[in-house]
Amino acid sequence: MWMALTTMLLLLAVGAAAAATSTTTTRGCRPSCGGVDIPYPFGIGIGCFHKGFEIDCTMDGPVLAGSSLRVKHLSIHPDVSLVMLPIGWKCYNASSTTEAVDSSYGETTMNKDGVYRISNTHNMLVVIGCDTMGYTASMKTDGGLASHAYYTGCMSYCNNSASVQDGLCAGVGCCHVDIPPGLTHNYFKFNAYGHSSMMDYSPCDYAFLVDRNNYTFRRSDLKMDTNRTSPVWLDWAIRGNGSISGDILSCNQAARTSEYACVSDHSDCLDSTNGPGYNCRCSEGYRGDAYIVDGCTNIDECANPADYHCYGVCTDTQGSYVCECPAGYRSHDPRKELCTQKFPLAAQISISAISGILVLALLSFIYVLHKERREARDFFRKNGGLTLKDATSIKIFKMEELKPILKKHNLIGKGAFGEVYKGDVDGVLVAIKKPIGDNVLENNQFPNEVIIQSQVIDKNIVRLRGCCLEVDTPMLVYEFISNGSLEDILHKHKSKLLNLDVRLSILQEPAHGLSYMHSQTHTTILHGDVKPANILLDEYFTPKISDFGISRLTAKGKEQTANIIGDMTYMDLVYLKTGRLTNRSDVYSFGVVILELISRKKATHSDNNSLVGSFQECHQREGTSLKLFDPEIATAGNFEILDKLAQIAMECLNLDVIRRR
Repeated sequence: MWMALTTMLLLLAVGAAAAATSTTTTRGCRPSCGGVDIPYPFGIGIGCFHKGFEIDCTMDGPVLAGSSLRVKHLSIHPDVSLVMLPIGWKCYNASSTTEAVDSSYGETTMNKDGVYRISNTHNMLVVIGCDTMGYTASMKTDGGLASHAYYTGCMSYCNNSASVQDGLCAGVGCCHVDIPPGLTHNYFKFNAYGHSSMMDYSPCDYAFLVDRNNYTFRRSDLKMDTNRTSPVWLDWAIRGNGSISGDILSCNQAARTSEYACVSDHSDCLDSTNGPGYNCRCSEGYRGDAYIVDGCTNIDECANPADYHCYGVCTDTQGSYVCECPAGYRSHDPRKELCTQKFPLAAQISISAISGILVLALLSFIYVLHKERREARDFFRKNGGLTLKDATSIKIFKMEELKPILKKHNLIGKGAFGEVYKGDVDGVLVAIKKPIGDNVLENNQFPNEVIIQSQVIDKNIVRLRGCCLEVDTPMLVYEFISNGSLEDILHKHKSKLLNLDVRLSILQEPAHGLSYMHSQTHTTILHGDVKPANILLDEYFTPKISDFGISRLTAKGKEQTANIIGDMTYMDLVYLKTGRLTNRSDVYSFGVVILELISRKKATHSDNNSLVGSFQECHQREGTSLKLFDPEIATAGNFEILDKLAQIAMECLNLDVIRRR
């Protein structure tokens, strides 16, 4: 569905792709691509990467050089990268017991320089199908006659179609198994059994590696898309000359050569735990990139008392810190124990009397402070803090961190949901969404929704950086998008010209984002509120989808059906009647967005939406009329493209949901 729509938009958008940004670093190399950080030894361009770590930056984001494998995340500590790998599959002929109609080993060329190993600690092998045995294989690292070495696999059996259950991958329709360390390639093979009696529910066998925390089996996967890719973690290391079977050095060996990669002062070397080779780390008390000269810098431990305790006077030093009691105080270890006064008894009595007077004066202040802290703890627990505090992918902000931003002069937007403030947190511009009024989210759903949003990593979706739970109504912290919403550009700032190429690009990127949410995440995410106000544009007019996921939460105090929320103007008419939200409901809403973008007229909520109705009437009679399009782009040369876009919108708005694109 989304693949057809995004492919059509891509073919129409000739020359309309947004230009990628480039930021200069001290090395003169590009630090990111498509929202993914590129730390050295990875790099883009000649002289910017260590051998074997080259990254290509494409319109769709970063890929491993020399391949089409998309990179979703790169890290130097821990030493991992997240890439999307193809699956292996084999489909059968009903007229034969084991004959395959078509197949793919899912083989990749990701490891031509030998730096990567598929992580056995983060991934698992999944085999799907009825009556099949699947294996994962990897190229030999020690010679031999065979081109591949088979390491592990599992067998899946089905008594009948009803024996397969959602969520269970235990040998019936689906099986999974841990993988060993040392795998260097993505390659799969099957031992097939008779399929002639099960072609209607299991026509193919599938095998793939996947993040063990990012896959749940569904019965529908017995007929999954053979073009599907899965997220796989790769361990990487510096492996000598880069070959898979050549001379690869350990830390002790590499340190005696001119090729030693741990070049920063205050760095350490660790032998790789997955295959031969080594990795570099900044030493204790330092932070940064150990692969760059002077890349490891001192940590100011005194600025982070939560991690580096000191009950006395803290003084930062290179690689450490000194904690001492002030003059007149003492402690066995001021890093662990409070400092106590050295005064004699008489002096302590006098000071205690004076302190008593001060305590009386401060009692009211202490009471108020204690009450505020207690309320903050209660709000933290009520809003799911006990669930979210162990989630490494989401930052829990304290109210003190955000309070300076929640000022009137930082207010940049206000709507039915709440207020939006712009500010700087840890040197990064963010947008803080503060709910107001009765918009209180269900506390038992909030933590799960936040975790889902934080794991969504896509260049077309606004990134959730964290949340604040120490208030009655939780606040969300997103990355800041500088150019406002598509609704503002179309209807409030009409002086801003939008040529056809830009509009096509604005349609193409959200379509990719919605496709990612519907089909490429661990849990299918339905937006439920697709509209121009929720499509934000950065300084290069690159669109990003916002406010997804939260539209699925139920607001307290509302009399409406739990599932019926969102902007009625863009809401699927079938969803309004049935209360059932599906991915095709988002397709309907996207169709209204297409019409607004090509007409620059605002859709309205009524019994007969005037904008949608006008296009549908023309489409049914004689095709789309030129007068319906925005005069800025409605030229004879553009009419064929605009008419095709209108046809796509009509397919999205089809009341027969099965026929929607």
